[in-house]
Amino acid sequence: MNEIHVRIADWQKDNADLRRLRETVFIAEQSVAPELEWDAEDVDALHFLALDADYAVGTARLLPDGHISRVAVLKDWRGLKVGETLMRTVIAEAERRGLTQQHLSAQVHATAFYERLGFAVVSGEFLEAGLPHVDMLRSSS
Repeated sequence: MNEIHVRIADWQKDNADLRRLRETVFIAEQSVAPELEWDAEDVDALHFLALDADYAVGTARLLPDGHISRVAVLKDWRGLKVGETLMRTVIAEAERRGLTQQHLSAQVHATAFYERLGFAVVSGEFLEAGLPHVDMLRSSS
């Protein structure tokens, strides 16, 4: 594995990579219905790509209100700090844009990961796309 780097993606130019990552993780692995995966918010969102050399291995998006979503890392790169590097970049960009609170809906199994990044659970468990989630919030200090 090379050094992972994260960059802001262009929804149009990087669409093939963004779709490949989300389709692999959410639709193929987690059985999320395609009509739930793709929404109108993609056009206005700020997208990120985590790259191993020039190969896209992770993605996330940041909405204008500070909501982080569609965080996905390919299976072979999980446990290698790709998600952490990706999320730290998204958080830094949110703060740079004056978004002092970031929020997300986390799959329950991933709450410890987000807690390490400063997020706290702020809701009970609920189902989203058939998977158990909780809402989480992070406030910049």
